[in-house]
Amino acid sequence: MHAQLIRASRFGEPKEAFLDESVAVPEVGPRDVLVYVMAAGVNYNNVWAAMGIPVDVIKARQKKGEPYDFHIGGSDASGVVWKVGSDVQNVKVGDDVVVHCGQWDADDPHVLAGKDPMLAPSQRIWGYESNWGSFAQYALVQDHQCLPKPPHLTWEEAAAYMLVAATAYRMLHGWAPNVVGAGDPVLVWGGAGGLGSMAIQIVKAAGGRAVAVVSGDDKVEFCKRLGAVGVIDRRKFSHWGKLPRWSDEIEYAQWLKGARAFGQAFWEALGERRSPTIVFEHPGESTLPTSSFVCDTGGMVVICAGTTGFNATLDLRYHWMRQKRFQGSHFANDEQAAGVNRLVMEGKVDPCLSRTFSFAETGECHQLMRDNQHPSGNMAILVNAPRPGLRTLDEVRTAR
Repeated sequence: MHAQLIRASRFGEPKEAFLDESVAVPEVGPRDVLVYVMAAGVNYNNVWAAMGIPVDVIKARQKKGEPYDFHIGGSDASGVVWKVGSDVQNVKVGDDVVVHCGQWDADDPHVLAGKDPMLAPSQRIWGYESNWGSFAQYALVQDHQCLPKPPHLTWEEAAAYMLVAATAYRMLHGWAPNVVGAGDPVLVWGGAGGLGSMAIQIVKAAGGRAVAVVSGDDKVEFCKRLGAVGVIDRRKFSHWGKLPRWSDEIEYAQWLKGARAFGQAFWEALGERRSPTIVFEHPGESTLPTSSFVCDTGGMVVICAGTTGFNATLDLRYHWMRQKRFQGSHFANDEQAAGVNRLVMEGKVDPCLSRTFSFAETGECHQLMRDNQHPSGNMAILVNAPRPGLRTLDEVRTAR
């Protein structure tokens, strides 16, 4: 099969790291499914894989005994079930599916005990921490990763949403009692991005009120169309970055003035003097001090990434006195992935596909993401689908 391979000798900028090579189709185990990939989604994890930072994913797997000296990335896919293992019961050959990226060992004691598999020692992200992702003609996945493809979506639309949508769904619904509900105000960072665009819609579907943060006038209407009740332009503020020490009175006073002004902007965007019960975080280092400050008493800052850096600072006085929660979150379990897929099936969450690339442009679209030049929403890559706009295997055959 053809695959867009990353090798350690090519680690670096994504446009140079990916190369179309021919490799053998992987063997199918008892609980495995081989998917004929129609389209693949684009996520930042394979920018990291291409650069070999912060982890060399090839070497990490080789240390665990895997023999392959290459990485086939891709953690989102739509396609057709091509082959199933002997113990697979939930899908059959010919089924149209979307694939979520949560993997774990079926015999892991944590999983067998009925605990959340995303907290299991064997948990890993398919197409990043595991091989045989969606940037190839065939992808190897575990049976539980397969969910029904929403029939109203094209292959490329169906490939674009699952990683970010399921991640956002767990962040907003997975950490009881701090879950989004009717009337709840929610602050969504990066509202026009892949994660943020999903979060706005999930908040709306739950009856909540999302206020999106963006960095551009052109993104305001985009967020409002998705259901945001208000939008804040972060370019109007300059207090971002590491929290000054409380004892540095002048610097701390300047930061506090900026944080309070941001809180005021949230109230104005919401249309009510009420602070966010949930802050949907992923920028990390530059925004976390403000997120923690503006979060409501008893509320939660939930974070899944650190796109501006990994060093977190916050004023603990506000954190403990107002009994706020700081919660890490990572992708989703089967039930949460299925939950957001139902919202897509019902038309309550749109994939927000902004641009579709050819298979040969895999490196190029990851370079755009690396350079922060990618468009609002999500991106997809055509793999076996010959052109955009197709929805079924029969349409693919006819188009050829």
